[in-house]
Formats: sequence, structure tokens, C-alpha cells
Amino acid sequence: MDLIDRMNEQWRAVRPDLDPGPLELVGRVLVLAQYLDRSVNEALAIHGLSLGQFDILATLRRTTGGLTPTQLMRSVALSSGGMTSRLDRLEEAGWLQREADPADRRGVKVVLTKAGRELIDAATATRFAEAAKSMPPLSAKEKKDLAGLLRKWLASLGAGGAA
Repeated sequence: MDLIDRMNEQWRAVRPDLDPGPLELVGRVLVLAQYLDRSVNEALAIHGLSLGQFDILATLRRTTGGLTPTQLMRSVALSSGGMTSRLDRLEEAGWLQREADPADRRGVKVVLTKAGRELIDAATATRFAEAAKSMPPLSAKEKKDLAGLLRKWLASLGAGGAA
């Protein structure tokens, strides 16, 4: 029995009118998300990055020619105020810069600096190693099946296109 099993057993005892069954999955996903968030932030700390900062730099690294702040905001699901603040901090650290958008005289593109590219390349290796270490002890088929089921769950919530 794990924490979720014990909680559900307690709910069944005090509120037999409620079905805690959905918490079998939702509760475990929430606990797992908290664990993974902590784990990845600890791993990225050696690079001086949080997961949120990593996401912005990694998004820029995966693209060519930079992105507008709006494109970045959509890819990492931040508010415009949150994005501006995060971009300001990353720019102050010397990891990215804002440049005039050649396609739009009023627009700005966000691009990695050389230091930012070196940082994100090192941090990405750390991030991938941390993700591999956090994988459950499942067979290749089980991992593929689980990924498909989670993709289906996200899509049903309208979250499949995020990031």
C-alpha cells in the first residue's frame, strides 16, 4: 500500500458515499509531478537554472533564428508579465538577448547568446540524464504504452498541444 491507497481507504471509511477511485490515478500523478519537479530543479541547480528558465532556453535552442516573446510565452505557458520578468533575468545573466525582428520593424526576437547556448547545451545533458534516472522500472513496451496513455489523457484535457 502507498500513500494514495491509505488515503483512499480512509475516505472510504469516513465518506462511503464518495468514490475515491479517480484518485488512484490523479493522486499518483500529482505526487509524481511534485517528485519530478523537485528532482529536475535539483539537477538543474548545478547550472544555476530553474526548470522554468531551462524551458525558455531549451525552446530557443530547439529553434533557429529566435522567437518572439509571444511565441516563447505560448510554448512554455506563461503569462506575458511572467515571460517579461523571466526574459529580463535571463538577459541580465547574459544567456539571451532581444534583437529587432527583421520581419517586423516593431517586433523583437529573442535569441540565445554564445554563453546561453553553451549553458543550455550543458544543462540539457544534465536534464536528459535526470529524466533517464527518474524513469520507472518498466519494459520498453510498458514505457511506450504509458506514454501513449498519458498523451491521450493530456489530449482529452485540451493540454496535448502545450509546449
